[in-house]
Amino acid sequence: MNEFNMRLTHLHHCRGMSWKMIYYILKKDPQLKCMYNDSTRRIMPRIFTTQDCLSNVLQDLHSDQIQEQIRQYSPNGIRIITMFDEEYPRLLKETYQPPWVIYARGDIGLLNSGTRLAVVGSRQATEYGEKAIQYMFPKLIEKGVIIVRLAAGIDAIAHKEAIKNKGKTIGVIAGGLFHIYPQANQKIAYEMMKNQLVISEYPPDTRPSRWQFPMRNRIISGISRGTLIIQAKSKSGSLITANYAVQEGRDVFAVPGNIFSPFSGGTNELIQQGAKLVKSAEDILEEFLY
Repeated sequence: MNEFNMRLTHLHHCRGMSWKMIYYILKKDPQLKCMYNDSTRRIMPRIFTTQDCLSNVLQDLHSDQIQEQIRQYSPNGIRIITMFDEEYPRLLKETYQPPWVIYARGDIGLLNSGTRLAVVGSRQATEYGEKAIQYMFPKLIEKGVIIVRLAAGIDAIAHKEAIKNKGKTIGVIAGGLFHIYPQANQKIAYEMMKNQLVISEYPPDTRPSRWQFPMRNRIISGISRGTLIIQAKSKSGSLITANYAVQEGRDVFAVPGNIFSPFSGGTNELIQQGAKLVKSAEDILEEFLY
């Protein structure tokens, strides 16, 4: 790891450090050459609202333990990709406030190869949703579409079906790579770290918090050419991902469902609002390939 990446990653590990704070520091010191001297101390007070936050950051900036922790990522198979690296997802860089640093385990070549499709849906997957995936995925995989997401329900089924069809898949998690959540997804996540890819915008030892899940959705849609919603209730978290996709000008696809099923309320509403109704893989591929 070069010196700049090490310093940016160290900054990213500091408690209370936000995207805007890093932006401000980089604007004042683009190469982070002054990060460990008194110049940084003069910059910091302007961007922190409380003394406690400032004290935490200054303490973490001079922590040898954090630096050693970062050095141990590579031996543990974790790649650090900053926004300034070639490996950084090009599509994600086009979004609003893309992560300064991504932590990845697996095949990082998937971040910029092929066509990526985010697949999201209800945590309580029904037989209808599972059959829709089984019906569409073989053709999508055959055409080289990479499936993005990792959560319970529809999302986990999508990953398993992609792997079953010898396809490629990317998992995006809340929290760090050392804390896979939910626990039911740990087995498939560890398998993906070997042959597929799992990424996070949080340092590996970060425990997942509720607020991180909607933030994660912007990355899921951000690295993908389009988002497919299989099943979703009217107020489902899956719709957050769809909204991010719309904001970034990406394609949104939705599988129509039974008007009497609560698990179709969100997808049917998306179609009413302009999402493309999907009945087969071809409905998606014609947007991606032509």
